[in-house]
Amino acid sequence: MSTEQEIKNPNPLQKEFQNLLDKDFKDRKLKENEIVKATVTEITKNFIVVDCKAKMEGMIPIEEFKNDNELEKLKVGSLIDVYLERIESFKGEIVISRDKARKMKAWKKMEKVFETQEEMTGYITGKVKGGFITTVEGLPCFMPSSQIDVRPLKRIDHLMNTPVKVIATRIDKNRGNVCVSRRAVLEKSKNAEISEALKNIKEGDIIENAIVKATTDWGIFLDINGIDALLHVSDLSHGRVKKPADLVTIGQKLKVKITKIDEKTNRVSASIKALTEDPYSNIEAKYKVGEIYEGEVTKIMDYGCFVKIEDGIEGLIHNSELDWTNRNIKPSKVLSVSQKIKFKIVNIDKDTKRVSLSYKAITESPWEKIKEKINQETKIKITNITDKAIFGEVLDSGLSGMLHYKEISYNENIEDLKKFKKHDIINVKIIEIKDEKIRFSKRSLDKDPLDWFKDNNKKVGDVITTKIHEVLKTGVKVSIDKDKKLIIPIKKIDLAKDAADARPEVFSPGNALDAKITELDLKTRKIKLSVKAAQIDEEKSLIAKFGEGATKSGATLKGIFEKAIGKKGKKEK
Repeated sequence: MSTEQEIKNPNPLQKEFQNLLDKDFKDRKLKENEIVKATVTEITKNFIVVDCKAKMEGMIPIEEFKNDNELEKLKVGSLIDVYLERIESFKGEIVISRDKARKMKAWKKMEKVFETQEEMTGYITGKVKGGFITTVEGLPCFMPSSQIDVRPLKRIDHLMNTPVKVIATRIDKNRGNVCVSRRAVLEKSKNAEISEALKNIKEGDIIENAIVKATTDWGIFLDINGIDALLHVSDLSHGRVKKPADLVTIGQKLKVKITKIDEKTNRVSASIKALTEDPYSNIEAKYKVGEIYEGEVTKIMDYGCFVKIEDGIEGLIHNSELDWTNRNIKPSKVLSVSQKIKFKIVNIDKDTKRVSLSYKAITESPWEKIKEKINQETKIKITNITDKAIFGEVLDSGLSGMLHYKEISYNENIEDLKKFKKHDIINVKIIEIKDEKIRFSKRSLDKDPLDWFKDNNKKVGDVITTKIHEVLKTGVKVSIDKDKKLIIPIKKIDLAKDAADARPEVFSPGNALDAKITELDLKTRKIKLSVKAAQIDEEKSLIAKFGEGATKSGATLKGIFEKAIGKKGKKEK
């Protein structure tokens, strides 16, 4: 009964205490999801008890204080930041977190330092795919493997759980991800050192003790008073260098000249060849085009051979300049590396530093000798037969040429190719040599049937007597000479003046046939004969002689012909 009475009629002092307590909490203005200040009131084995001026004290697991050795510094009365999640849970307890406060504070700081690129201290705590987990002021961040050092590291045990300087390189606010880089800090420090060191050197300086650090196929890395410099393979010598490693050893000291300093990238370029005079500067005074010199073969490629003329000067013998008879010969079949040879200089290009040489030019050209055989009979060995020509090699010269099927005989019959086979030795005449190409002719060894027109003084307009050689559907073929080497076709339309008489079937082989030469071109070998034209000319001749009066008196052309033939017959009798 007393308890119920106390609830219904509370004690005035108790009611006053409750009012004062409610007013105190109202003035404290605690807000959830924010960082608040809390005072450590007790340190137990498993929890840290803190007062953040709520209705009750809060308890934080002691594990949240083990990062950064914070627990060692913690004592009763210490003021710390905590994250207020709930003012009162369903159990009536306050929910707070030291770890979340640290992460929120670190995230806000991370956003600031990301803009300023300020360095922070982090701890590499674990390895994940593609990189490492790095805790920066309680905030887990990702460090890619490529960002742990300026050069790849095989082992990083010495860096695990030790303080390292990092810079935030990327922040994703939506996902809450942060990427950091230790390499950027190292490069920044290195660049600062290099920038300071670069003040002591300038372009054009000659360095006596540049140390070889490493070699590659394309150059040498040097250490010049703590500065990395590149000596490119093209700056090693005025001549060709196969491998830089063949010229230097690691740790060797070289004398070089500073040729370029890039202030933006702090890259330094050095050169050895800049210390000596360019041999190409006065090459034209020492070497003349067309003269013969001696050198050493240094390199053989598919397209030719490189020859050392002197230190710093090399020339190229293209494979077309190795052999007179084979323009595409393999260089390795002619020359070998280290072989000393004589050569002739073909061209000097001072601007591009290229010298063209010829190995075959030191021997007599077979092309000059073979020009003496033009229009002379010679023997060739057949090396190949194609669908339109025969290719053969002139004996005792090694030079090859072509015999077209039209040059086999005056008939110009492609079937003549079948009369020959590979390795046959035949007689031909060289009719042309142009651009190192030879043309042969076999028919030139025989008398040209067309010479019959010259020998008999025949020309266009003359009428000649022929004999029918062959009767075709489209006309006839007639032979002009006795040996029947000159066979000329006459088309059906040219067989007679009257269409009825221009039928090929009315003719027989062996019949004599008078025809007029209507076209004669001995160069193009074009000949045209016409029986029709001969008949028309004969008709005009008879009409001119007998036809004017005969026509007026009613005489026929047949009568005129018969009369003329009759008179001719009487005279002969």
